[in-house]
Amino acid sequence: MARACAPDFITIDSGDGGTGAAPLSLIDNMGAPIEESLPLVVDLLNRFKLRDRIKVIASGKLLNPVDIAWALGAGADFVNSARGFMFSLGCIQAMRCNKNTCPTGITTHDKRLQTGLDPIDKASRVSHYALNMHKEVNIIARSCGVSDPRLLKREHMRFITDNGIAVNYTELYPG
Repeated sequence: MARACAPDFITIDSGDGGTGAAPLSLIDNMGAPIEESLPLVVDLLNRFKLRDRIKVIASGKLLNPVDIAWALGAGADFVNSARGFMFSLGCIQAMRCNKNTCPTGITTHDKRLQTGLDPIDKASRVSHYALNMHKEVNIIARSCGVSDPRLLKREHMRFITDNGIAVNYTELYPG
């Protein structure tokens, strides 16, 4: 990839599932896990001196503050959490997103089913999810000794191996 024609950003969505509209054969069986793919992409961009040009966005089941903090520490500039926001809306993972029969009213045009989606109530829930996520990620960052989550690096993280031993993330992905 020539530096002059590089994209502005890359989104790493990994192989950690898909939407309810995805074919079942693809939902949990295709792609590499984000724990492997995100550091790999960041390291490749660094190796080819493109990291300062290309923003990296992490996605793929990043639902809680620990996941968000990990992704930032692994090298992501931003994090998408569509699934987290869907849960805050009341998604129950009925896997009917593509059938117009979502029982919670989130992914349907059926007027009767849409009554389950109260915009006033759901706006408050979504707002609380976002505010609490921001608060908790900041708490994690400060507990690691940095003033902002974007300052988290791999040396702030440890990985528990299959035999229960914690190793610094830089040992697995030196960067």
